[in-house]
Amino acid sequence: MKKLFILLAVMAASFSTFTNSTLLAKENRWKVNGDHSVQWETSQGELPYSDHIEMSGLRASVVYYWGVNAQKQFTMDRHLVFPMLRTIPNNTHASWMPRCDVDFLKGMTANNRYMSQEEVKTVTIDGVLSVLSTIKGDGNEFEIKRHFFPSTNTPAVCELYSIKNVGKKKETIRVPALYQVHTTNEEDGTRGSYKLVARTEFKEAFKETLEPGEITFFYCSIQAFAEADEKEIDLDVIEESVCRYDFVDKVANRDLSFECPDETIQTLFQMSKIRASESIFYTQNGLMHAPGGESYYAAMWCNDQAEYVNPFFPFLGYDKGNESAMTTWRCYLKLLNPDYKFVPWSIICGGDDVFGPFDRGDAAMLAYGASRYCLERGDKEIAQEVWPLIEWCLEYCHRKLNQHGVVASDADELEGRLPAGDANLCTSSLYYDALISAAYLLDELKGSRVQGFKSSANAATYRKQAATLRQNIDKFFHATVEGYDTYRYYEGNDVLRSWICIPLTMGIYERAQGTLQAMFSPQLWTENGMLSQSGDKIFWDRSTLYGFRGAFAAGYADKALEYLKKFSAIRLLGEHVPYVVEAWPEGGLRHLSAESGLYCRIITEGLFGFRPTGFRSFTLTPQMPTEWNEYSLYRVNACTDTPINILVERTTNGKLSVKIQKELNTIKTYTIKPGETIRVRL
Repeated sequence: MKKLFILLAVMAASFSTFTNSTLLAKENRWKVNGDHSVQWETSQGELPYSDHIEMSGLRASVVYYWGVNAQKQFTMDRHLVFPMLRTIPNNTHASWMPRCDVDFLKGMTANNRYMSQEEVKTVTIDGVLSVLSTIKGDGNEFEIKRHFFPSTNTPAVCELYSIKNVGKKKETIRVPALYQVHTTNEEDGTRGSYKLVARTEFKEAFKETLEPGEITFFYCSIQAFAEADEKEIDLDVIEESVCRYDFVDKVANRDLSFECPDETIQTLFQMSKIRASESIFYTQNGLMHAPGGESYYAAMWCNDQAEYVNPFFPFLGYDKGNESAMTTWRCYLKLLNPDYKFVPWSIICGGDDVFGPFDRGDAAMLAYGASRYCLERGDKEIAQEVWPLIEWCLEYCHRKLNQHGVVASDADELEGRLPAGDANLCTSSLYYDALISAAYLLDELKGSRVQGFKSSANAATYRKQAATLRQNIDKFFHATVEGYDTYRYYEGNDVLRSWICIPLTMGIYERAQGTLQAMFSPQLWTENGMLSQSGDKIFWDRSTLYGFRGAFAAGYADKALEYLKKFSAIRLLGEHVPYVVEAWPEGGLRHLSAESGLYCRIITEGLFGFRPTGFRSFTLTPQMPTEWNEYSLYRVNACTDTPINILVERTTNGKLSVKIQKELNTIKTYTIKPGETIRVRL
């Protein structure tokens, strides 16, 4: 009864009054619709309109390609992904990815009359894709709500349909039963043939009589399995809906809750936590976070996972996120070698294979992400387990220092799409920060005398290497590029590159002013963030997200907020919503998961300036934009055994009051000048 009550509450809340407000020429198509929710009313914006959004569970992912045509009729094509049903050849892209455009409402009748005059009223995204329509027939009218979402734990996607009689007379609804099966060839799969089953919950036609105002509902599913060793699951879609909403509520609302005066930024932060956390899949080697995008599943990368999203999970405290991060470190620990040959870019096929034919600076990415993660996680045993990976990667980078004292690599994370020379700014900047974090980590490990801990590394040596590297980064990469006093990305680079922002995220501010001017210049900045390089049309959100983080961290809060507001509105409320994207034109603006983690880190590490310095210590350098007077971060799980709250407020004398709370009890209060750094030990 509890599940039924929850479901009916969700359904009932969906039937609402529609407004007829018009959309101004440059107004956003979508609007914020409460916590972690955006909504589009079809009376706003031009038609036809179409979009795509990815959602994931532990055993399935789906990209919903949906649309509303000029007659306001709804269309849907589901691109499904089953990461552990591998195809042949079993490589990076070998997840089985069938498509399904079945219409479960096809053939619906009321009093034996077909229903054909559909008009979509609203579309809502809140971790579930929901579509509210009216359907009219011969003298009758109904409101129909579709809910689309992946199963949390099974290789399936689920759909809930509710029908409300909004006419003036009793109607008998009939929906035909559907059971559709697609089977692959046995020789095409690593586990033989695979089956895709699309079905309604009922085996015979669904039939129910509704009085005016009454609601009924039914559900459908699409699931996949290996024919040789699995069988069709009898899904409880009501339970699946409860699990999906519980997951969404947990990551969007319960932990790492950000409050600020701007509802667009606050909402995109909430929704980014959903996308960053959901793209985690069961594999034979443990839970693996993966980028997604109909390409990258049951696999992990040194940039997407190790560098971008793994250092975010300790802040959120999401158990499956932390477990997936540990899978990353444990899998890469197995690849260390005494000859210091570069590690592969990615671990694929659920951990049974690797890919990466040259060095992208991956060791620097691993060392950066793993050292920050261990400090934030605050667990001595975990740090001891991961330390050999960090130490090996730091030694690898040290051996790759060139005659200029910066780190040489064959390419960067763009893998040759754009030139990166023999030594690029990203790799050396990541190595610099990794040295700083590793020194803090060594202080903790050797000071705590963890049993069995062995390392010849020395924190003072790492700090000395970092200081020298910082000087070398400035000497080698500092340049005037297109009139701006900033960085060249590599030797010979003479056009602005978006990754000039990365030193700012690592606490290197010597060229901050000129770099910020270049980042937000007409040569680089567009409404979609920074171009990857000036004079081109390519953009990758990841560098723009680093750029915002660096702009806040360097003390340029007003400039950062000005552009962040515009960028966030486009990503959350524009034409392709509700997450940040990977790139364009490559990938077609797909919602890769780790980029959403980078959006959240704009707030945690940029706006709040949170920098881990120990298992129970960190620094804060909060930056208060002029148009704000307060902002807060609740239930922060990094560097603490009990979640903390961080509240920042402008005082009457222009200073900032910073409060640290545990369980709503203020344990520390600081009054500082804007941009001043606080050292906190819990």
